[in-house]
Amino acid sequence: MSVKHIGVIGGGITGLTATYELQKHFARIGQPVRITLLEKGGKLGGAIQTLKRDGFVIEKGPDSFLARKPAVLDLSKDLDLMDHLVGMSPAASKSYIYLNGRLHPMPAGLAMGIPTQMKPFIGTRLLSIPGKARAALDLVLPKKKTPGDESLGSLIERRLGSQVADRLVGPILAGIYAGDLHRLSTAATFPQLQAMEEHNRSLILGMVAARNHPLPAMPDPARMQLPPHLRGSMFLTYKGGLGTLVERLADALQQAGTQICLNSPVRQLSRQQEGYAIHLSDQTIQVDRIILAVPAEQAQSILQHASTPLSSRLEQIPSVSVANVVMAFDQAQFKRPLQGSGFVIPRQEGLFITACTWTSMKWSHTAPEGKVLLRAYVGHWADQTHVQLTDQELTHLVLKDLTRILGEQATPLFTEISRHSEAMSQYLVGHVERLQAIEDELGGQFPNLVVAGRSYRGVGIPDCVAQGKAAAQRLYRTNL
Repeated sequence: MSVKHIGVIGGGITGLTATYELQKHFARIGQPVRITLLEKGGKLGGAIQTLKRDGFVIEKGPDSFLARKPAVLDLSKDLDLMDHLVGMSPAASKSYIYLNGRLHPMPAGLAMGIPTQMKPFIGTRLLSIPGKARAALDLVLPKKKTPGDESLGSLIERRLGSQVADRLVGPILAGIYAGDLHRLSTAATFPQLQAMEEHNRSLILGMVAARNHPLPAMPDPARMQLPPHLRGSMFLTYKGGLGTLVERLADALQQAGTQICLNSPVRQLSRQQEGYAIHLSDQTIQVDRIILAVPAEQAQSILQHASTPLSSRLEQIPSVSVANVVMAFDQAQFKRPLQGSGFVIPRQEGLFITACTWTSMKWSHTAPEGKVLLRAYVGHWADQTHVQLTDQELTHLVLKDLTRILGEQATPLFTEISRHSEAMSQYLVGHVERLQAIEDELGGQFPNLVVAGRSYRGVGIPDCVAQGKAAAQRLYRTNL
């Protein structure tokens, strides 16, 4: 029997996980296999890139992962990385919303911007009295009668009113998708909200019920291996940054014999009598099966000559460009100590930045003693002006906003700017049906070709890791 050849296109966390799962499976069953991993850029990891500078640990992409989703913990256990994990600092428990010229603490009991405790909600200055009264109507309004997807903005406004949508839910969820609440699909982003309305009628009552009767706190064996002080942390990362995971995966793949090709952008795919041809600029690679672990816009470009309908559907999953501006300071420059994890900003405030993480407060390992590390976020669906700005212009505008919000005239020791072109996938209304049509087309016209990654079934690191693993399983569970 000839050795089969699997091509994995995309060296981000999805492609790395898929390749690792494939190598692990075929080693376990003792079947030889050839795997080629193709990455268009010069580094593995995709958005996950950790920079170490002057004693600071700086994340150029995501800074952590959600602990309650087990995929990354399971992978960390596999890779012997459990001892490298760190949790959020207890001092970072408080966060803020900047509204009407001041920072307001988020009221206790908010869950995705939805109140679950009445006293803190009534006492907050983030909403007017009419705004709070309108939100309370959620407790008595009937549930939606017609089934089907709707935008997050439509759902929140219908249940809780426009102030909750604009001042609480919108800013909190902006960091996840950088999208427009009135375009994002509820079914694809937060299907639990639809389920809460269906089963509890009220979003508030649904959130309260979920908090009072939570799922078992530790269903995952990997999570049980965490030290007790980490089990309560909502987010986790690694002592050396998220790049630790990428490095360990890359080492494991190289040891297993994976052929890793950097600076190898794929131009297009074509079906062969048996398998596929992957066309690069300087060569063509013949493979039996493919995992296409790239965002929808790249998949669309690769497949546009192979299938017009599929290419058209992929084109309907757009992405938004964003930038992170990280600044390091001497702590002595701040007259008032930073307390909490940072703040988010409603769009109607008209500021350039959308949020800011007080990184060294949230993650104590990221800055030397006596130093402060801040990370500002720029760009969203309705504002892509940052793409045209120089680094100097970006720095000036970010500092201007931070000075206004924090009331401090501080000069950074250095600034690191990370630009992420078309990096935030937008799950627009109808995304679930759109994704099903894509998978139906693949199943019918492109056997043994699987798509996975942030454009499809979740944008977070645990979602992408889970998709990579599931893609590998789909391939090896059919005859190879």
